[in-house]
Amino acid sequence: MKNLLGIFIFLYSLSAFGQQDNLQKKAVSLLNSVVEENISVGIAAGFSVAGEVKWQGGEGYSDIGSKTVFTPLTLNRIASIAKPLTAVAILQLYESKKIDLDIAIQTYLPDFPVKPEGDITIRQLLGHSSGLDDYKSKKEQENKIHYASLADVISIFQDRDLIAIPGKEFHYTTYGYVVLGRIIEEVSGMKYDQYIQRYILDPLEMKNTGVEYIDTLYLNKASLYHRNTKGKISAADLHDLSNRVPGGGFYSNVGDMLKFGDAILQNTLINATTRDLMFTNAGLKKEGNGYGMGWYLYGENPNYGPVYGHNGAQTGASTFLMLLPDQQTSIIVLSNTSGTMQQVSNIIIALFDVAAGYRP
Repeated sequence: MKNLLGIFIFLYSLSAFGQQDNLQKKAVSLLNSVVEENISVGIAAGFSVAGEVKWQGGEGYSDIGSKTVFTPLTLNRIASIAKPLTAVAILQLYESKKIDLDIAIQTYLPDFPVKPEGDITIRQLLGHSSGLDDYKSKKEQENKIHYASLADVISIFQDRDLIAIPGKEFHYTTYGYVVLGRIIEEVSGMKYDQYIQRYILDPLEMKNTGVEYIDTLYLNKASLYHRNTKGKISAADLHDLSNRVPGGGFYSNVGDMLKFGDAILQNTLINATTRDLMFTNAGLKKEGNGYGMGWYLYGENPNYGPVYGHNGAQTGASTFLMLLPDQQTSIIVLSNTSGTMQQVSNIIIALFDVAAGYRP
């Protein structure tokens, strides 16, 4: 009987291994297809279950000219996935009772102009309901100016009229997250990037993540490409991200992004109550998926439960981070080609089923 049980366990293990081998092949084929179809120059993805990385892979090139392959270790812009990092930092300060989410931001930034439409609060900034507008021109979006500080960036837009009464409408704005970055600086007494390093990156040992500086040469960092509406891919200009750091100025890689996702699921950086607050729908986004504080709320998946995440679209980057709390699963996709968000979205959704095969 004991021998029969051992044989059963052995056969079951072989079956599970075979199933996961097939799932890995499916995951690789998802990445390979967008490279072969000339949609993305380079792309990598991975997922973790219960805090353990189960699969990661890469296809294509991080740089076409040198034929450098794109791997899960390749550094890539993460674009707006920076917003969840900033949201977590703000909520850490909220947990430690250093900020109030619902009082005027002039409490922390006294030089920020008072708006006739009403007070702007941190809660509104987190949920894109502050009334602040986003980039006003292509010139601002493809910024070529280097800003030495977040205070300098705020000077770009602080005197502009609001486009809505604060707290009344959802209007996505990266500039709102620049203001949050300045609040982090004023409250903590640290530069924004120093705070993120000390309280998020270092505790999670995210050694391959940081703020992108235009004058710094990064080893193993992907070159930038763009795919236009006609399907033609070309090299993209390196623009300066200093005008958006807290909302879109970071680089990272697959492994580090999975560490961040797992930390959210495991309440490592903020507690469970604060995480629930972060994932609470403000109810102001009338079309598409809801929005909490720094995260899109993708609703209930019939097979996997609630889904939270954030994508990023920026010159030289199409990215997506998804969290499935009921499954304790984090999934990340990073591409060095802008104009490919639909395909990146398709891949990350397809990886839901692949990751499910690795759950205990």
